Amino acid sequence: MIHVRIIKEPSGRISVFEMDGHADFAEHGKDLVCAGASAVTFGAVNAIAELTGIIPEIEQGANGGYLRVAFPVTARDAEVQLLVQAMIISLQTIELEYAKHIQLSFEK
Repeated sequence: MIHVRIIKEPSGRISVFEMDGHADFAEHGKDLVCAGASAVTFGAVNAIAELTGIIPEIEQGANGGYLRVAFPVTARDAEVQLLVQAMIISLQTIELEYAKHIQLSFEK
């Protein structure tokens, strides 16, 4: 299962998300849950960098299966947060259909 942990500050600001695990929906290379979650998260991180000029702190596992992204506070934080929230909505949409393969959690 893919676990997505979203860390919110007391203000509600999203400071970090971590994604780890494997969906195990289908064999490697044909797993649409994994592909969807990867496309959504990498697309959001790329959009943040391209549209705001802010480069989040990114940590990846060597063999896949792990991604941690931290968002520094900047003058363009409202834009970054909007894109992160859009990413979360997309991941929740995947979770609604494939709850046995992806799970989101929120922590403070």
